[in-house]
Amino acid sequence: MVTKRLIKEAGHRRKFLAVIDETPECERAVVYAARRAIGTGGGLILLYVIEPGDFQHWLGVEQVMRAESIENAEASLSKYAALARDKAGMEAETVVREGVAVEQIHALIEEDQDIAILVLASGAAKEGPGPLVSSVAGRNAAFPIPVTVVPYNLSDEDIESLS
Repeated sequence: MVTKRLIKEAGHRRKFLAVIDETPECERAVVYAARRAIGTGGGLILLYVIEPGDFQHWLGVEQVMRAESIENAEASLSKYAALARDKAGMEAETVVREGVAVEQIHALIEEDQDIAILVLASGAAKEGPGPLVSSVAGRNAAFPIPVTVVPYNLSDEDIESLS
């Protein structure tokens, strides 16, 4: 069952969700989502998912690696939140999750009923559109909201004219 979106209810607004994954194309998704959010009076959420690691042999090592991963996630979110502020004058909400990216994206969409659009950017590599777009486009990854895929090669001016 799909969770009802609340964007038409009083006190709610449409939010655009961009996933931060350290790929070069990620920046394009953030800029587009921020510009669309500003243009429609909406909000922006930046999500960073820390993938599960295989370091469960020693508890101390696991704790240090988890702390470093969270620190890196927060630094990356801060960088992309500054980009949204710089390119669109938009203050972004930031979220850090641990787990499988597609599952965490689904969970956040279900929890926040104002999220109405998932924005991803495709890569320019010959191998394909990038790991996140590929996993989202997979057979078992159907989303309850529209997914916008932004081409990596769009300039800021292109994004401005489209958003």
